[in-house]
Amino acid sequence: MTPSLLSDILTRLAHLSDTPALDASVLLARIVERPRSWILAHPELTLTDEQQNQLDASLARLEKGESFPYVLGRWEFFGLEFEVTPDVLIPRPETELLVEKAIAWLQKNPTKMNVADIGAGSGAIAVSIAVNVPSVNILATDISSKALDVARRNAEKNGVSERIEFVECDLLPESKVESRKSDLRPSTFDLICSNLPYIPTNTLKQLPIYGREPTLALDGGDDGLDLFRKLLSMIPDWLAPNALILLEIESTLGEQTMQLARQYFQNTNITLHQDLTGRDRLLEIQT
Repeated sequence: MTPSLLSDILTRLAHLSDTPALDASVLLARIVERPRSWILAHPELTLTDEQQNQLDASLARLEKGESFPYVLGRWEFFGLEFEVTPDVLIPRPETELLVEKAIAWLQKNPTKMNVADIGAGSGAIAVSIAVNVPSVNILATDISSKALDVARRNAEKNGVSERIEFVECDLLPESKVESRKSDLRPSTFDLICSNLPYIPTNTLKQLPIYGREPTLALDGGDDGLDLFRKLLSMIPDWLAPNALILLEIESTLGEQTMQLARQYFQNTNITLHQDLTGRDRLLEIQT
């Protein structure tokens, strides 16, 4: 990698990223289709004309404000690589808490094999669970057909497409019977998990993320709880005995979300978990 090449990339990324050196090496690795470690070990790297054009185009997209993962076209989550496009939310580290809890519970309860991921987006949650718990079958839903297209490709890429059924619908299918895929889809689920849109509308409009990722995947309505109310009212009919519900939540709405959950699930064990930063992040309902 010539000094002028590295210097140019770092200069152009300096005002766009908090980690320009890291982003530069990741971007170059994507363009030359080599591991990042290879990039760092080959400072003599030069680009072909085609690769230089790809680099220039990628940097131009970043300078226009496009998110780095969308420019890369891929992002890592839970040790797996996922395709990401502007049609899906970029998977975030805090969501790994939900996946960790889900995997641990399923492994502890091996007879629990039917899982639903509501609002699947890129498929990060469903695919990560399926990869790590080979015994489960998963229903993954989303209201966006374009998001589901991305999720299907991610399931195929990670070798779990045969165990995940993707359904376009508003949260849950309207009918347990009519919407079933032959006789394979269960009528109830042992685990229902979801990372719904949970940012209050006015709050979202003030955030840098607004307009850079799909609003449909972020906007939780006036108080951030619109979709939680809808989902919590639907869930009881879809739960198997002794089921588990895991819901990622807005960090400032922990107590409000717990109070809402108690309206629908009385006399059940409801727990609020914090993420690595100490913020409320996950609501667990053990029925």
